[in-house]
Amino acid sequence: MREESGRKEERVHRRTAFKAFGAAGFGLLGAAGGPGPLAAAQQAASRGLPRLKITDVKVILTQPAGDQLVIVKVLTSEPGLYGLGCATHRERPLAVATAIEQYLKPFAIGHYCDEIEDIWQSAYVSSYFRSGVTLNNALSGIDGALWDILGKRAGLPVYAFLGGKVRAAVPLYAHASAKEAPALEDQIRDWMSQGYRHVRVQLAVPGYSGYGVAGADTSAQVQRMRPAGVASSPVFEPTPYVNNTIKMFEYLRAKLGFEVELLHDVHERVPPAQALVLAKAVEPYRLFFLEDPFAPEDVAWFQTMRQQTTTPLAMGELFVNRHEWLPLVTNRWIDFIRIHISAAGGLNMARKVASCCEFFNVRTAWHGPGNVSPVGHAVNMHLDLACYNFGIQEQNLFSSIVREVFPGAPEIKAGYMYSNDRPGLGIDLDEKLAARFPYKSPGGSRGNDRRLDGTIVRP
Repeated sequence: MREESGRKEERVHRRTAFKAFGAAGFGLLGAAGGPGPLAAAQQAASRGLPRLKITDVKVILTQPAGDQLVIVKVLTSEPGLYGLGCATHRERPLAVATAIEQYLKPFAIGHYCDEIEDIWQSAYVSSYFRSGVTLNNALSGIDGALWDILGKRAGLPVYAFLGGKVRAAVPLYAHASAKEAPALEDQIRDWMSQGYRHVRVQLAVPGYSGYGVAGADTSAQVQRMRPAGVASSPVFEPTPYVNNTIKMFEYLRAKLGFEVELLHDVHERVPPAQALVLAKAVEPYRLFFLEDPFAPEDVAWFQTMRQQTTTPLAMGELFVNRHEWLPLVTNRWIDFIRIHISAAGGLNMARKVASCCEFFNVRTAWHGPGNVSPVGHAVNMHLDLACYNFGIQEQNLFSSIVREVFPGAPEIKAGYMYSNDRPGLGIDLDEKLAARFPYKSPGGSRGNDRRLDGTIVRP
């Protein structure tokens, strides 16, 4: 009996020792038997602040500059703590506002603020039909605000949750456009003198309208070339545009050399075969990238273009779902992804797009003109700072009044965009000041350029 009792006592001792070793190995127990680092962290977390819930969602519509902005403000159960997100769709802002107020707001209220992934996924399928630009923008507004709240509560900038900075600041490309080549050259030299190494260039086609050049009007002579019965409108023709663009790059490289990186936006305006002609013709001028040579409906043409030209290709500002960009990335048919982040569903989707692109050596170049709000530019910036496969960021210069409406908007110096490293997205909104800039119109429409025969041209 005594021998059996001794064996039983030994087994109990071994089990106790094993449990203690295992617990210590996983950090549950310290060396002296007290709580280990993991257990201590868990206990500290359980003693921390209660989980927050979404208590309200506000939509702020403001137009302090040229574009109608849609900003989402998510309020929480912690008084005074809120987050901001970008839901801007300049052409149809009221449709986005209605989607938020009537559908996503009731859906979101009551959810825990830290359930960002679940809120995104469940909201994404809540309308059954999905991948539309209106609902994607609405979802982006709430999603961005939740990331902002997460950062503010933790006392960390959003980029810290994306893996931390991999670069000190974000390189930008500037915009240069003119009616004449010498004036375009002067603009590029001015940007270069300010420290910029990347410039997008757009040159007017004599007599015709086009994309990206203010005041490039259709001449009376061109209007007279139209057939009877065609109403007066801006005229765009692909052949003069392609010829003029090739001459533009020939001129600029002869004058500027190859030290400055030059970009150009086709803006989906020409037939695919002519876009291919252009991409092949500009190879000697070594573009940083040629943007949107095809419309989203014509992306299968990228396979042919990739096989026939070494010109770097950027695509994506009109993409709204993964099936549009995924084949281009996995087949390495493009070099830069140009998604308009709010139109694709917000930061939560864009971080996954960037991670996918990294595996195929496709770089990011998020869409970033004036119809991305300062909050949206802050989202771009946090992703840019944390993405190893970052390529370049489109620049938008904020006016002084826009900076007053959006305190903390990203700072731009000598061709770089800098984070202020404040918690969350690092940007705020002065609602009283924003209210002084109501919409001048309910949005806008694009697509008023037509061919000589009257056929509508893609915007």
